[in-house]
Amino acid sequence: MNAPTGAAGALLDARYRVGPVIARGGMSTVYRGVDTRLDRPVALKVMDPRLAADPAFRTRFEREARSAARLDHPAVVDVHDQGDDLSGAEPTLFLVMELIEGGTLREVLRSRGALGVPAALAVMGQVLAGLAEAHRHGLVHRDVKPENVLISWGGEVKVADFGLATAAAQAGASHAGMILGTVAYLSPEQITTGAADARSDVYAAGVLLYELLTGSPPYTGDTAMSVAYRHVNEDVPAPSLIATEVPPELDELVQRATDRRPAARPPDAGAFLDELRRVRDRLAVPPVPVPVPPPRPIDEQDTVPAGPRPSRSAPGPGGTRAMERPGDVLPAPPPTVAEAPADHRVARRRSRRVFAVWIAVLLVLGLLVGTAAWWLGTGRWTAMPSVVGLDRPAAQQLLADADLVASFAEAHHDSVAADLVAAAEPAPESRLLRGSTVRLTISTGRPVVPPVAPGATVAAAEQAVRDADLTPVHSTEAREFSSTVPEGAVIRTEPAAGSELPIGGSVTLVVSKGAQPAPKLVEVPDVVGDKARSAAATLSEAGLRAAVESNFPFVRRENGRVVAQSPAPGTQVPPGSTVTLTTF
Repeated sequence: MNAPTGAAGALLDARYRVGPVIARGGMSTVYRGVDTRLDRPVALKVMDPRLAADPAFRTRFEREARSAARLDHPAVVDVHDQGDDLSGAEPTLFLVMELIEGGTLREVLRSRGALGVPAALAVMGQVLAGLAEAHRHGLVHRDVKPENVLISWGGEVKVADFGLATAAAQAGASHAGMILGTVAYLSPEQITTGAADARSDVYAAGVLLYELLTGSPPYTGDTAMSVAYRHVNEDVPAPSLIATEVPPELDELVQRATDRRPAARPPDAGAFLDELRRVRDRLAVPPVPVPVPPPRPIDEQDTVPAGPRPSRSAPGPGGTRAMERPGDVLPAPPPTVAEAPADHRVARRRSRRVFAVWIAVLLVLGLLVGTAAWWLGTGRWTAMPSVVGLDRPAAQQLLADADLVASFAEAHHDSVAADLVAAAEPAPESRLLRGSTVRLTISTGRPVVPPVAPGATVAAAEQAVRDADLTPVHSTEAREFSSTVPEGAVIRTEPAAGSELPIGGSVTLVVSKGAQPAPKLVEVPDVVGDKARSAAATLSEAGLRAAVESNFPFVRRENGRVVAQSPAPGTQVPPGSTVTLTTF
């Protein structure tokens, strides 16, 4: 790096004191630094001068840095500031980020190999949570790989370097050595067209999950071109072909996330995370701590930045070349004391060493015998604690304290509130081997009447009610005419959807009788000229009623002659209609 960043003690933007180089990557160099204004340690990621001199890159870099700074999530490395120092011979474009005390996921993989299903899901859940937050803000990472996943000594997982690959790609950067995404994790569309969206990050995350389960990425080769070719032309194999303990559900999830067709993958990291959690719950995978990077030698114990940590090993699949440190040789042994001329002194020292070795051997044997006796006696047994009535986290912690593993099921319960343990197998105080699995039933509360859409079939409605631990009931009285629901289909339930009932409670299905038929019409007979009583009788025989009124309201006639009628003769009217007769 050119001045001012090349020397320790330089000051960037009149605020950030540059310290020693921590790591180098394809596009940047990372320094340890100090924010002199706030007096806190930071990581200074200084971009390569060739990129910094590109106006298009500078514009994209500033925009992506602002976007990354808006991400506020525990699984994302914080971006504190972005600057452009013009005090040196060349402009210095840099990011200021938090320091993470720990190492990278690459270091964990190098030290442990495959993590196993529980640890792989523990790491992947936090990686996807960080990516999901970025995708919600419209930010695509483009370079998801173990080197860009940092793990603190406390087990926190954080994703770093959001937006840097995006800025380089959109600016059209093609300088030699600039990494726009590591080929071992690139999606087919990034390789063939350079296009990337949230689904490209999902592909890379799927490859990362494969590597966590198996210990290596799916494709390796002598050249980057051969690896890229396989991403474009081959499907990622099932992890269980290498790691036989991987269940089929995880095989399916990895292969769905790494489908070569972007539309066939989960649409973003949030959807991928939801699927991962469903698989984890279905498999009852026990929670485990996140594996942390191996401890460094004393002379290397320092915090790591938001970026790849230097390593003495050759570059791995991540493609980030580690910076060689001066002094990477073993220290010379301390000078020995001058040998005594007398032979008996040599013999005395040899005798003391032999005696010390025998003492150490006896102590180790005693410890092994004591441990074996404890284990074969009571040490391998534990007691089942009482967890009924506790919430899930409290019960899980109590079981973990007793060296037991919980598997969970859910069921309705009339008297135990939702989200509390309703039952446990085996019973409290049962004697179990440490590491045994116990079954906890979590209450979901009392059943509620499920929603049944108007028009649902009776069979479907019955099944929905049974699935809710309730009993469907039919009644001849629970049938109604409906102009919108076809005959034989369900109109509604009684009680209504959402009503709380005891387990096995009755739910009546109200069934449609179809549309109500139109009433049959009756023709009004002609009774003009008849006497009132005779006309009323004629109308009654036709299913009609008569109402008599006189032309002379002040003269009462008991049986006058009909001179007019309404409705008129021959009119079609519903049965039971009233015909008004006017008499004289």
